[in-house]
Amino acid sequence: MKKRSILLVLLVFLVSLLSFASGVNNVIFFIGDGMGANHMLLASYLEGYELTMMKAPYTGYALTYSADSNVTDSAAAGTALATGYKTNNGMIGILPNGEIVSTISEVLAKEGYKTGIIATSRITHATPASYYGHVLDRDDEDKLAEQLVNSNLSVVLGGGSKNFNPTTRKDGKDLIAVAKENGFDYITSKQELNSYSGDKVLGLFNSNHMNSVTERSDNEPLLPEMTAKALEILSKEGTPFFLMVEGSQIDWEGHDNDVYGVWKEVVELDQAVKVALDFAKDHPDTLIIVTADHETGGLGLSTGSPMNLEMVRSYQKTTDWIIANSSTSSKLKENVKKFYGYELADNELKYVENSSNKIESLSEVISKKANMGWTTHDHTGALVPILAFGSGSEEFTGIMDNTEFPKKIAYLLEVTFPDLIQIVPQN
Repeated sequence: MKKRSILLVLLVFLVSLLSFASGVNNVIFFIGDGMGANHMLLASYLEGYELTMMKAPYTGYALTYSADSNVTDSAAAGTALATGYKTNNGMIGILPNGEIVSTISEVLAKEGYKTGIIATSRITHATPASYYGHVLDRDDEDKLAEQLVNSNLSVVLGGGSKNFNPTTRKDGKDLIAVAKENGFDYITSKQELNSYSGDKVLGLFNSNHMNSVTERSDNEPLLPEMTAKALEILSKEGTPFFLMVEGSQIDWEGHDNDVYGVWKEVVELDQAVKVALDFAKDHPDTLIIVTADHETGGLGLSTGSPMNLEMVRSYQKTTDWIIANSSTSSKLKENVKKFYGYELADNELKYVENSSNKIESLSEVISKKANMGWTTHDHTGALVPILAFGSGSEEFTGIMDNTEFPKKIAYLLEVTFPDLIQIVPQN
């Protein structure tokens, strides 16, 4: 009887090992830059349906503090998400003591995984750079560009060609030529992306950041389009892969306190998540995670009165666009009437015109009109959502530190990853 029990235990153990080993091969990691739970909820209310990512079977919240602050920036948060280590605000892939730490994409590439990054910002911006870069100052984007073209990434899609172009770099280096020497195909348009059939690509669709989703040019692909092409490339030969996809500009709309802009940027990210879930239907060994690096703006969904959702649904432009295209007071009133559907009162017009930041002031006006409030134009220390789908998703529940993501991914992929260090946040 004892022998049978031992044999049964061993059999269960072996079966569990086999099932674990075959669980996860591909990881698609979405980051909504600056996206808090209320950003998602606002978008869901305005769309009139539950967002795809809100249907995740496993959910939780993540802590976001950095090594030197209770409120992180994207560089420190990106480093935590990519390396499993806390660092100081402004630093990428380097610890406060100067030690360089490996990213999850670097570790996986050495293990034979294909890796890719997508962003609607410059691809050398803080969050995407955290998956390949190591600099003391996040603003050293020329250096980050040089590190990127010499990396083991297979797919790179986003903005920021100015950091690769010899005519716009301070040192005159032609990093596009270096990228080609290192096996990258270089593309610059949505049309080239759609027709691309190669295996290793650097796609830069704007000299700076890509345009916001509401103003995206015909030459620039949408986030779901970039995601679909990346998955096509990375999965082509059946090789396991890791893909990071950032909805970069949720953060910027949060800084502006622009309810319309936040809505549209969150929806674009959600559409990319839908693409990933469709891919996972045919590739059940795929883990999909959605989270954020931090929350931006401290969005409140009421100022004490019910939200006027219909008013926001009538908005057609971001406050950034309105201000950029309103050179006079009369033009500002005209644009607000045309694209927001109401007349600016004299006191509102005066308030915006006399402000040192007209974009933020106009956003304050239109948010109040819709009975929505914000606590800041900066990042907050709020918990951010975790939404997980597919194989291994049960590991991403409860309240987690942001350093746990790459560790858990490595664990599920049975890849050795550097040990965590414990850093207590400073006040």
